[in-house]
Amino acid sequence: MSTEQKNNPLHGITLEAMLNHLVANYGWEKMNDRVRINCFFENPSIKSSLKFLRATPWARKKVEDLYIESIGE
Repeated sequence: MSTEQKNNPLHGITLEAMLNHLVANYGWEKMNDRVRINCFFENPSIKSSLKFLRATPWARKKVEDLYIESIGE
């Protein structure tokens, strides 16, 4: 393991696992309140969110930040 990844809380966590964790902890409505992304508002699903987040780096970064914040609570 490189020292770069040693303290990275996202290392080994898939985007799908992050989304599942966030949905379980916050639900779609609260996620949309915290991170304004349409895929969390209109007909939200893990599949559609994954597709959008994989193609949109700025949105993925916001979701990753929310995930890090949620595991620190």
